[in-house]
Amino acid sequence: MTVSACGSGSTDSEAAAPAVDATVAGVHITRDAKLHAALPADVRSAGTVRVATDVPYAPFVMFVTEGKPELTGLDYDLGQALGAKLGVRFAFTAQKFDGIVPAIQAGKFDAVMSAMTDTKERQQVLDFVDYSVSGSGILVTKGNPDHISRLDDLCGRKVGAEVATHQLDVLKAHQPACAKAGKGPISIQTFPKDSDAQLALRSRKVAADLLTKPAAGWTAKTADGGRAFAAVNDPAAAGGYEATPNGIGVTKRLPGLTDAIQKAVQALIDDGTLRKICAKYGVASIAVNEATKNAAVS
Repeated sequence: MTVSACGSGSTDSEAAAPAVDATVAGVHITRDAKLHAALPADVRSAGTVRVATDVPYAPFVMFVTEGKPELTGLDYDLGQALGAKLGVRFAFTAQKFDGIVPAIQAGKFDAVMSAMTDTKERQQVLDFVDYSVSGSGILVTKGNPDHISRLDDLCGRKVGAEVATHQLDVLKAHQPACAKAGKGPISIQTFPKDSDAQLALRSRKVAADLLTKPAAGWTAKTADGGRAFAAVNDPAAAGGYEATPNGIGVTKRLPGLTDAIQKAVQALIDDGTLRKICAKYGVASIAVNEATKNAAVS
């Protein structure tokens, strides 16, 4: 079965399409026998890498049609490309973001692909194969009624963020800067999913939503045909605030899986596939030139 360039699939790991050959972002990908042989025996036997993901978090993972299980997005496409390269299925299953790491620790999943920031704290329980670098971006309602142009403008305002994300840490870390500037603290409002934060932003319950900059840009461009939101472009943070490596988090129970995925990601970098996947979602600049392992230093 061939995965089409639109990157649709399923949230049901049992229903995921076999990763034999795939065409992703216009690139036809076939199995690399050496990389397949490098997989742990259990993974080769199962023929599946069980992947947890938080849906929706555009442009990394989204529903093709709301209310239906088929997926699309940068991380989903990358998973299908990796599956084809490694000769196994990358079977995606929806999971709330704050429950993903515990579920991997419990053995329910082998990996996470969900725009996850590689951090030293997360490295205690996961090994990361890093494929992109990006920072946080500010999403506001169309017209930017509160005239937010930088992170400092969030001081004294209600700001949304998804629970257990790096963006929540960015907001917390900025509180001393607010105090130093003589402004009130950021009133951080947490939500189970970023889509919930966006709903709060639509209804003006929060003045802004902090999410990854690629996600902010994509949402501003696509939500209601570009009429709902705007992404704040701060010239002082062109790559986003506190740009960090993002990666595929892999269970430490399968170190051989991490190594095989790292080699497969590097192969997709070398032949240009990763950049084409990122470019498909308007974020070619976040693709890295080297698939590093556990690159975060903080």
